[in-house]
Amino acid sequence: MAKHVVSVSLGSSRRDALAEVELLGERVVLERRGTDGDMARAVALIRELDGKVDAIGLGGIDLYLWAGGRRYTIREALKLKQAAQRTPVVDGSGLKHTLERQAVRALSSLIDWKNTKVLLPSAVDRFGLAEALDEAGAKVLYGDFIFALGLPIPLYRLSFLQKLAYLLLPLLTQLPFRLLYPTGKDQERVVQDWRSRYYLWADLVAGDWHYLRRHMPEDMRGKTVLTNTTTEEDVAFLRARGVARLITTTPRLGGRSFGTNVMEAMLVALAGRELTEAEYLRYIDLLGLRPQVLDL
Repeated sequence: MAKHVVSVSLGSSRRDALAEVELLGERVVLERRGTDGDMARAVALIRELDGKVDAIGLGGIDLYLWAGGRRYTIREALKLKQAAQRTPVVDGSGLKHTLERQAVRALSSLIDWKNTKVLLPSAVDRFGLAEALDEAGAKVLYGDFIFALGLPIPLYRLSFLQKLAYLLLPLLTQLPFRLLYPTGKDQERVVQDWRSRYYLWADLVAGDWHYLRRHMPEDMRGKTVLTNTTTEEDVAFLRARGVARLITTTPRLGGRSFGTNVMEAMLVALAGRELTEAEYLRYIDLLGLRPQVLDL
């Protein structure tokens, strides 16, 4: 019998998808169900799925934000995790932390990181990626103040961002999540304002797809986008803006790449329990998970 994994997302239900894959001799059904930003609906759906599926992924919301070795729990996301008593609930951060670090290393033969300017709109959402880019010697603009808080303060030093994160994350994780990240219909809005100019500075923009899409200018000619979940519609959006190359850190299945939360839930379903960082690395190796490069 196939394992069943469901991603319960605060994102738009327009992006719902279903795919079946065979991994390590087992069939796995991957499903995404969006709740259009409705937190109560997401809680109800997780309660309904609890005990009936093998693992649940949280989409469109982080359970944890990281800074250095410290982990901060988002208060609203905790309600979602606690809605399930029997089925493991994961948010993709364990896999992000490992898979995206590996992706930067794997791409070093394709990308000369030391001569690449990278815009990372939200580093606290992807601290593993931020650290890997820093280690690779890329010139990175950490846009957390610009994109999350609307303050025109570009940061260029990871150590400085880390100190600020230690200071601010205990407070920010208590706020309603919609203030930090677009949910539901808000994910479909494109807002071209003063923030769009930071894209023009960069050779490569990296991070969460909704975050990247939201402020992306019309002209992205010659640039590379490194992200996670993209549908065929998203690929068309990037082509229309002249993006040269799309790199997804998770494999494309049925015309789209699934989010790290789905992939993490899939590994947890295969293992039958939550995994450690070392175990995620073993699975990444075992499954041959590599960044997928699409020339547009």
